[in-house]
Amino acid sequence: MSAPTADLGRPPAGGAVFVTGTDTDAGKTVITAALAAALRAAGAPITAAKALATGSPPPGDDAERLGQAAGHPPRCARCLPTPASPARAALLAGEDIDVTALLAWCAALPRPALLEGVGGFEVPIAPTLRVSGLARALGWPVLVVAQNRLGAVNHSLLTAQAVQAQGLPLAGLVLVDPPGPPGPLQAWNADDLAAALPCPVARAPRLPDPDDPAALAALGAALLAQLPAVTKGLSASTVEGPTPRARTRASTSA
Repeated sequence: MSAPTADLGRPPAGGAVFVTGTDTDAGKTVITAALAAALRAAGAPITAAKALATGSPPPGDDAERLGQAAGHPPRCARCLPTPASPARAALLAGEDIDVTALLAWCAALPRPALLEGVGGFEVPIAPTLRVSGLARALGWPVLVVAQNRLGAVNHSLLTAQAVQAQGLPLAGLVLVDPPGPPGPLQAWNADDLAAALPCPVARAPRLPDPDDPAALAALGAALLAQLPAVTKGLSASTVEGPTPRARTRASTSA
């Protein structure tokens, strides 16, 4: 399947990290917001943006939360009303998602930047592009977020495998614990994944109020201490990747 070639030009100075999940509602937005809040509380500049959103009016609830945590207006390239994959939501709206414009928008984000994807890593964005292809085109380290529940090991390993198949570095895995006191399964998942993955595995409690700035910043600081590759990715003077020209293609994996 052919795909467009996007001329991304010279990327802004500074680093960037792409945040993806094992599924929708994995906890990507809260984790991204927590990282942004921690950096902001430490006096560091940070951009926290949402690549695409569906299921709400523009700019989208996720972009609102990310912008609030980072201290800037919400940033989202495109928001579509139907809660479905961007490709399906655009089809239902009778619209097209301009892949070249999306890539250029993401690449031009002020740095350092945290960019949250949409849904899981293989969600279709357009007929020629999935989230995995967007991440590959940008070439940024990828942080994976997963719900720490039964099935987390399988879902996390499959997502990590998909990230590595795109030639991208794994910046880490964050397991979001369920509400209430964690049970032994949560510790088993973390131990098994830490043994299987070539990146740090961090656990995050579910926040009672994910919009509490102090709680968000505290969680983000704890995560950054466990995820040195995220700090390194954000502080990089340049971000490795197929720029200044990036070719995007739809992933052939299921």
